[in-house]
Amino acid sequence: MRNSAIDEARLESILTEIAQQLVEHGIEGADLGALGCTSIHVQVCPESVKSVLDAGACRVAIRSGNATALGTLGATIDHTLLKPDATAAQIDELCDEALTNRFASVCVNGTWVRRCAEILSGSGVLVCTVVGFPLGASAPEVKAYEARRAIEDGACEVDMVLNVGALKSGENDLVRRDIAGLAEVCHQLGARLKVILETCLLTDDEKVRACKLAKQAGADFVKTSTGFSSGGATVEDVALMRSTVGPSMGVKASGGVRDQEGAQAMIQAGATRIGASASVAIVQGDQGCGGY
Repeated sequence: MRNSAIDEARLESILTEIAQQLVEHGIEGADLGALGCTSIHVQVCPESVKSVLDAGACRVAIRSGNATALGTLGATIDHTLLKPDATAAQIDELCDEALTNRFASVCVNGTWVRRCAEILSGSGVLVCTVVGFPLGASAPEVKAYEARRAIEDGACEVDMVLNVGALKSGENDLVRRDIAGLAEVCHQLGARLKVILETCLLTDDEKVRACKLAKQAGADFVKTSTGFSSGGATVEDVALMRSTVGPSMGVKASGGVRDQEGAQAMIQAGATRIGASASVAIVQGDQGCGGY
């Protein structure tokens, strides 16, 4: 009997090639026949999605020609509470708001990851955490351990802070290794990695270099800001980051996005995710307040 099993490396190669062709040519232009395939058909229904989430999946992604019909503004938002004085009751409220508004994730400090993961289990709302936060100056090994522990506690996404000082010193290899180490940990454990550039501290040339290093190192997203420095996201920075990384990476705008108009402007500039503490105000169209 012929063994129909396929080794993991070959499967990864096939999926990577399919994804690359879809990115470059779209579904109509992708040469899937060259891969031994004639079509890809995926049926999505609530029951099948729920079973996948219950089994432990971090995310079910759907892409179509009419993406806006499949999602809402809330589905692009990481509902964020990273204040050092956040209480358990406030974290619980954050999760309740995320469930009500169907936000992409809650973004919390590592100490709260397990609590959020338990509350949000099976809901489709992810748990995101921050690593090396907010300065980015931790040793790469420390960041890697922090990420591993957070993922083991239930995080599906990790937002690491770039080593800004190393970047500005021209130490590209150190920056790349720092990101690559976390990318390896995250991907081995089924999580995504976002790299926070802290754009307010960088020149445009440094922003471009940081984006290229993050892409080379295997990160899934680049992100503007921690929200704890001297400035946050700008439309210009988001557009620059998108033009640098191309269409295959995510771009997260965070820091100072407080209302629906601001969020939509970031999306128009190329953001695929918004990090905000004023998330409820954003989706309700109210004037928001708050910092992150």
